[in-house]
Amino acid sequence: MKSIVVALSILSLCALASAAHADCTYPKAPDTMPDASSASKDVMVAAMAAFKQYSADVDAYVACLDQETNDKVKDAGGVGAIMQIKALQAKKKSSASDERQAKIEEFNKQVRAFKAKG
Repeated sequence: MKSIVVALSILSLCALASAAHADCTYPKAPDTMPDASSASKDVMVAAMAAFKQYSADVDAYVACLDQETNDKVKDAGGVGAIMQIKALQAKKKSSASDERQAKIEEFNKQVRAFKAKG
């Protein structure tokens, strides 16, 4: 399990490093949600790791958008353009954050149901 966490951490750092040189890529949420009524402990633990990675990916995406916003603002040609850039970037950040919140709430609901079944 520790090796998975270490590998995911390394991947996150690589993603952050590459984000500085590329367009920001919207993070993909985990494909499947575990079903607490039938999931094993191993499945729940793996899902937890996937959701932690997803959350880190969203954080990296938001940081990338902040950098991208700063870069675009430097090249913008006026107040109107700057306002448009900032508004668009804010919508992107909000979308990613809102999706993350909804997915994590859904996952936490499954965790509570899993723990309740004992």
